[in-house]
Amino acid sequence: MRTNTLSTIVLTVFIFTCFLTSANAFQKNNGKFIVVLDAGHGGKDPGKNSKYGYKEKDIALKIVLAVGKDLEKNGEFKVVYTRKTDVFVELKDRAKIANDADADLFVSIHCNAHHTEASGTETYVLDLKNTNKNFEVAKAENEVIFMEDDYEKHYEGFDPHSPVSSIGISLMQEEYTENSILLASYIERKFVNKIRRKSRGVKQASLWVIHQTAMPSVLVETGFVTNKEEGAYLNSSKGQDEISGSIYDAIVDYKKILDQNVGENIYSESTTQMVVKEDGPIEKVEIPTPELVYNNIVFKVQLAASSNKLEPKPFNFNGLSDVSREKEGRLFKYFYGYTSDYNKAKQLQTEAQKKGYPECFIVAYKEGKRIDLNDALKTTAN
Repeated sequence: MRTNTLSTIVLTVFIFTCFLTSANAFQKNNGKFIVVLDAGHGGKDPGKNSKYGYKEKDIALKIVLAVGKDLEKNGEFKVVYTRKTDVFVELKDRAKIANDADADLFVSIHCNAHHTEASGTETYVLDLKNTNKNFEVAKAENEVIFMEDDYEKHYEGFDPHSPVSSIGISLMQEEYTENSILLASYIERKFVNKIRRKSRGVKQASLWVIHQTAMPSVLVETGFVTNKEEGAYLNSSKGQDEISGSIYDAIVDYKKILDQNVGENIYSESTTQMVVKEDGPIEKVEIPTPELVYNNIVFKVQLAASSNKLEPKPFNFNGLSDVSREKEGRLFKYFYGYTSDYNKAKQLQTEAQKKGYPECFIVAYKEGKRIDLNDALKTTAN
């Protein structure tokens, strides 16, 4: 009887702890937002090499150091590195560094390889169901285990060569999966929209290094070193600057979303979708768009300019409501929406384009006077 009572108490405490963790998972560090940056491979483990002379361990480290440098300039972040030089760090120790730091994020940076001229980026989150999808990627990233001392003891029961070898998933990792997907989606979207990279999507794999971390975690494959053109890009200062800048921006956007949704479902105000792919769509994930609000500036979407004076009613504008009209000279100009959030304005523009206004565009006003959009965007957003 006493044993049952004790078990009930322990279970109750555990559930209550999980509830608190869920509600406060991203506010656990009272000070700065802690990001652990993990440069894949290193030392005696070169990672992927190519016939063109590009080395994964060197490229990954340079990108990590560049991301870290940008984050360290931002007063909201604290950066912890699993390595800052060309040294070998065991997989279990990479995760331990993140857990000991009580980190908010774990980002592992890698390069891909293939026997063909495959190209493109992909960002991995943990495969909760251990479906063995992307097994070759998981095998390649997990095989470093065999380079470690006493690996049989540290990874008992896990064989990177076996597609049926299971990584048990704890409740803690399950809790962070949605947020890992959120960050991964931001990273891939930045690669596509900011630096015009080819994205192979957000994927899932049974990766030991992100399984062992007790926080949202992703593994970023920044491109293929085995592709002559992409390998040269990855190995260049320009490529590394662009990739690191995109990852930095994604982390900042991710934090903005968390700051806006403390203790709430972070997907409650999602507005766009990113497809999680595995040789085709397998899941759609709602991606919230972070606010980009400007003081004293209002954005509208200009639908049309005409000499005809129309009532700004939905029936005159293909069902769009919140239409306004202004007279400028002999023309009447018609606008959709009114917001200080530039990202919201872009959403309104997309809505208007779908309603039959493909040439619509965003305009900006400051203190009631129209200003150049580029000038508006150069001011500091909240």
